[in-house]
This record gives sequence, C-alpha cells and structure tokens, in this order.
Amino acid sequence: MRYTFLETIFRDSVPVYLFTLTRMIPVAEAEGVKLYCPEGGRYAFFNSPYPSHKLNTGVDLYPGERFGGEAYSPVDGEVVLLREVKAPSGHGFEAADHESVIVIRNKDNPETVTKLLHADPLVEVGDDVRVGDVIAATIRSGYYGYGTSPHFHAEVRRPGDPVRARGGFNLSRIGNTVGEPAEELAGEVIHVQPEFSYIQMESNAIGLVGDVGEEPAFLDGGIPYYGWMGAHIHNPPSSGTIKLLGRDIADITQAFNGSCKADCRGFSFSVKGKPILGLSLTLRSVKETLVKIIPFRHDILDIEVGEWIEVQLNASF
Repeated sequence: MRYTFLETIFRDSVPVYLFTLTRMIPVAEAEGVKLYCPEGGRYAFFNSPYPSHKLNTGVDLYPGERFGGEAYSPVDGEVVLLREVKAPSGHGFEAADHESVIVIRNKDNPETVTKLLHADPLVEVGDDVRVGDVIAATIRSGYYGYGTSPHFHAEVRRPGDPVRARGGFNLSRIGNTVGEPAEELAGEVIHVQPEFSYIQMESNAIGLVGDVGEEPAFLDGGIPYYGWMGAHIHNPPSSGTIKLLGRDIADITQAFNGSCKADCRGFSFSVKGKPILGLSLTLRSVKETLVKIIPFRHDILDIEVGEWIEVQLNASF
C-alpha cells in the first residue's frame, strides 16, 4: 500500500496534509519482477496491436479513465532513462504530439529494467521509486485507438535493450482462479461516453469467462476488431479453440505460460440490434466483471447509465 498526497488544507491556521491510500495488487511477473496494478484498476496482456502483446511480453495497466490522471509505479527501483519521442496525430481525436518512455531498473532483479509507455514523467533520472508512487500523468497517445483508455504499457527487459518494440521477457499472470463461463453477455450500464461504454456483469470473476478445451478461461483482447485475442488458463493448449457462450470464436495458435493466443473467427456483436465495433476485454484487480463496449467511430448507442442491456454475439461461421 502507498499513501498518495492529495492536498493541504488549513484548520485553525494549522496545515493538515491529506493523503489517499492506494492499494497495489501484483498482476504479472517476469524474471522475478512483479508488476502491480492499483486496486480497482484494470490490466490486459493481449488488448493491443503493439508487437509485444502478440508475444506476451507486455501488459497494459489501467489506473482510471481520466487522461492527465495519476499513473502509479508498478515496480520498486531506480529511474534510469527518460525519453520523449514524436508521436502520430490522433485518429479522429485530439492527441499528445509526443510519446514518453520511462525506464526503471528493478530492485527485485537489478539485471532487468521495466519499460513504461504512455505517461509523462513526474520523476527524474536517479530517483528511487516504490510500488504505488505517483510517477507520471497519463496522456492520450496518437498510437491509441479511438476508444483506448489511459494506461501504462509495461515490459520487463534487459538493461542493454530497454526501449525496442520487441525483446521483452515473457510475462505470467499472477493468480489461477477463474470461475464459471458466462451464459450471457448482459449487465448494468455503469458508464457512457462517446468513445465507449461499460457494463458490469453479475459475476464475481475478474474478467469475462469463456472456454478453452472445456476448461474456463479469462478472455483478453479487443474482439473481433484486432483479429486476434488471448485467453488465460492454468494449462494452456497450443491448438484448439476459444469459446464464448458455447460458440467457437477463435483458433488457438500459440501457448505461453498460463495463457494462449488465438486468431478470431468471423463473428460480430450488436447492442439493441445495432452493430458495434466490438468488445474491449481486460482483467480487474478486484472480483468484478466489466465489459467495455466499443461502438463504430462517432456512432451513438441508445443506452443510459443504470440500464440493463444484453450484448448479442452474432456468428457468421
């Protein structure tokens, strides 16, 4: 746990320092280094087209939905490199004109570093940081999609090769408990904005549960719009299919330690009979299942906060 400074107020001319408690949960591990996510935040291994996600060497850590918000250090260590590079303009949205890179030498394994992307640093080279320290402010990167939420992209890497798109160590998700496969894609709408909406399902699982080889597995990825996805399962197969609602939706192409990657088949989703781009599936650090609904760009879905809705799975295979 870490106490994060909020503000100073005065009572009878005496300063009172206000802090908020940030509880950090370990969610991924590589080479003896654990990566932490804020309690109540989200994380994903396969929900991005960035090369490291296809290789299971990157994890995205989502602290919240506000760009410019606090980004917490996922590791203990020393800041050894800060770099700012030019970024493309946003695709249909206003984005930062740069991308930021933060590299931290890991205390748990000094022979490795952690690379972080997508947040402007509030630290300097040489600073010691601890898990839960506020070290950056999230930015809306031009590398993002229209519906991408603020996050840190994190990789554990060799010190001599800290910033390339490839070359990180394979990651393992921390935790094995899954739950029962979903019987429907339905829940209460808890958030609506033009780029996306969230529904909260009646489930105590940390993510949407499907099937891999008749075993329950957490589903992870932007489906079907990225064309591929991942699943988290204790003993992943290197072939077979991923199922959702009892239907085969993806063909497994590769197995990792505790997860597998698969190519999506031909399917789509709709809400109230209206087609959507797809679902953004992440995991949570608490036992709540959130499903992020991504509409086609600039499309408006007729849904409201507090409404109960069902997402239809439409298979064309």
